[in-house]
This record gives sequence, C-alpha cells and structure tokens, in this order.
Amino acid sequence: MNWWQAMILGIVEGLTEYLPVSSTGHLVVVQQLLGIGTASAEAKRAADAYAICIQGGAILAVAGLYYQRLRQMAAGVLGKSPAGLRMVINLAAGFFPAAVIGLAIKDLVKAHLFGPWPIIAAWFVGGVAILVVIRMRAQAHEVGGNLRKEGVDLEALTWRMGLVIGFAQCLAMWPGVSRSLITIVGGLLVGLNLAAAVEFSFLLGVITLTAATLLDAKEDGAVMVQQYGVQTMLIGAVAALVSAVLAVRWMVTYLRQHSLAIFGWYRIALAVVVAVVVVKMGMGK
Repeated sequence: MNWWQAMILGIVEGLTEYLPVSSTGHLVVVQQLLGIGTASAEAKRAADAYAICIQGGAILAVAGLYYQRLRQMAAGVLGKSPAGLRMVINLAAGFFPAAVIGLAIKDLVKAHLFGPWPIIAAWFVGGVAILVVIRMRAQAHEVGGNLRKEGVDLEALTWRMGLVIGFAQCLAMWPGVSRSLITIVGGLLVGLNLAAAVEFSFLLGVITLTAATLLDAKEDGAVMVQQYGVQTMLIGAVAALVSAVLAVRWMVTYLRQHSLAIFGWYRIALAVVVAVVVVKMGMGK
C-alpha cells in the first residue's frame, strides 16, 4: 500500500463511518478495487485490521466535536453531574450486547461476511429499511416523513432504551449494514427524536469503535505494521479524522431540515452500481 492508497482509504473511512451507509462495506469494496489484501491470507488479515484501526481518526473527530458531552460524562463518573452519569450508564447498556456477542462471533463474521455480495445485500436491505421506517413514522404521525420533530430528547433516554439500541447495534457486525444506521433507527424506534438518536449513535460509536480498534490492533497489529508500516497507518488515520469532522458536521446540519431518505436512496443505488461492477470484474468469485 502506498501513501495515496492510504489516503483514499482514510478519506473513505472518515466520510462513511458516522453516516448510515457502512464504512466497512465501502472500505472492503475500495480495497478490492485497489487490489489491497488480495495476495494472501496474511495480506487479507492486514487489510481487514487496517480498515478497522484507521477508525481511530474518526473516533478522535467525534470526541472533539462532542467534547462538552464527554466532559459532562466524566463529571458524572466523578459524582458531579447526575445527567452525565445517566448518559454513562445508558452508553454502557448500549455497548454491553456488542461486547458480548461481538467477541463470540467476530471470527465467523470475518470468515463469511467480508465479501462483495454480503455487503451489497446489506446495503440494499438497509436502504429499503430506512425508507420503510420513514414511511411508517410518517403515516403514524402525519408529518410528511419529516422525523426531526418526533420523539423525546436525549435526556429522556433510559438504560433499557440504551440496551435495546445496543442489541440493534449487533446487526451492524454484518459489513454493509452500518453501525450508524442501525443505532439511529434503533433510537427512533425506542422513541428518541432524530437529533437525539444521531447524537447517541455518535457517542455509542466512540465506545464501540474504540473497543474494536484496540482489539484488532492487539490481534493483528503486528502483521498490519509489517505489511504497511507505521507511516501508512498515520496517513490513513489523519485522513479519516479530517474527513470525519466534515462528514459529521454536514450530517448534523443536513438532518435539521431533512429526513434520512437520502441515505436510503444512496444505499440502494450504491448496491446496484457495485453489483454491476462486481459482475463485470468478477470480484465476487
């Protein structure tokens, strides 16, 4: 992997990590198109670990953008903010299912679902799911599909609601589903408004992605550094950080006036386009 390939992967990671479009799905397909991780089983291990570890840049982006909320949570742990402590408990409840189930099926997922066709299927189904959820809520509340005024604020979230979102997050272990998508939809279904669901998704992502990054770095960090070097890792992480800041700021601003529908249509269109490319290039063989 050279520097420009590392930069491309970092930009793709940052732009897609917190949007409901699946960063893992995008990275796997882009890696295939660039011919990264296809030479051997060891090369694939290194490529998979790289795709996960450059999440570190995206994690730092959200940690910076939500610094005040994280500071409130730290104060809560120290007994100085009841609201901050409630958020810590809610996030712990949201993280727990992924921690248990993720460790149990991690190797199974990598062995069978890190390929073009499972990702294409998840993109398409996820896109349809977004549109269906918007349609159902529009019919129920008669607001023309605009979700931003529906539901309660983040301060009303309970640990039970967080736990439900956490179990939903487990579906995102299938590459292409999108952790962001499934946690935002989970938040909407338990009664949060769109802004609250998005913020909880981002905060839960900081915990979940950090755990996944540290786990992969521990297991495959040595082979990853041996294959690509430290400089390539830094380039990818920095590119992910910058692009994630831009993506998160755009998404938060966009969703103040619009629904999630654009992401549903994007996923469906992407699934069709990538399916055609896969067939023509024989990538799915």
